[in-house]
Amino acid sequence: MTAQKSNIGNFFEDFSLGQIIRHATPRSVTVGDVSFYTALYLPRFAVQSSSAFAKAIGYKEAPIDDALVFHLVLGKTVPDISLNALANLGYADLKFLAPVYAGDTLTATSEVIGLKENSNKETGVVYVRSTGRNQHGDVVLDYARWVMVKKRDKSASVGAEVVPSLPKSVEPKDLGKAVPKIDVAAYDRALAGSPFLWDDYEKGEKIDHIDGMTVEEAEHQLATRLYQNNSKVHFNQFYESQGRFGKRIIYGGHVISMARAISFNGLANAFHISAINGGKHVNPLFSGGTIFAWSEVLDKAEIPGRDDIGALRLRLVAARDRPCADFPLTGPDGKPDPSVLLDLDYWAVMPR
Repeated sequence: MTAQKSNIGNFFEDFSLGQIIRHATPRSVTVGDVSFYTALYLPRFAVQSSSAFAKAIGYKEAPIDDALVFHLVLGKTVPDISLNALANLGYADLKFLAPVYAGDTLTATSEVIGLKENSNKETGVVYVRSTGRNQHGDVVLDYARWVMVKKRDKSASVGAEVVPSLPKSVEPKDLGKAVPKIDVAAYDRALAGSPFLWDDYEKGEKIDHIDGMTVEEAEHQLATRLYQNNSKVHFNQFYESQGRFGKRIIYGGHVISMARAISFNGLANAFHISAINGGKHVNPLFSGGTIFAWSEVLDKAEIPGRDDIGALRLRLVAARDRPCADFPLTGPDGKPDPSVLLDLDYWAVMPR
């Protein structure tokens, strides 16, 4: 019998607890990727934008944007983890552990850490811990995520339910590992775009990032191709026309990158995402929607052994077709406001 040559992706019953998956394909990051990412999202953080600026404060050159590193690593996992997914449900315990530079090659592996069949017997939730490494084997990114995946056969038996216990937040001692010791005196706040450093922010403060950005159909598909993320729900209109929405869904990471870029207006010196404590894609986004964003300072933390940088714990909320001066989050019924797309809890590093 001739073996199946093409990959149809894994269904829920194909996963097993403790399974280790080594993902294709290695991806060398180039300055071209950086330029394309800039064209897609308009990130303006000085450390990632200028090698001269980055070298002046202690980097060997401008590092790759943290969100781009995340997308490239996650993209490796899609053919094995979420090709048959209906939704990417959330993230937790995500840590950036080493800087990535143009010329570095990224690879990814995942371990299945949890499985939970849904009551409809048609889908299940797969929990994985994915790790991205550079060409030297150094871990640059480590995170957990969970996705709702279709079953191939509704009657297929599955193993016992296991839902992993994940930390609610990343500890301050684990922050800043991807940031070298920086020369704060050489950090030019005028060139960075804001006079406000770590000490100027207060717990409970809310920041309306004001600017909006409309999502175009072609741009979101180009972005997802950049990450080699071949999920059907983003590309295949024939497939999606028969689905629950009848059209393609914007990749959730596209929303993360847009909201992060928009947050520059108010957080220009929060130059590095050190960790993501948790996050939810609250509602789907489709092309033509305009993204607005706001942030809340949830906490501040000193990083042990570091007097050059501090960490802000930020809640980043993205909303569709709704300016954020009133900080939308929940509706009158207490449920998430229908305009809310993203609710992300993360640690950002900022000079002190």
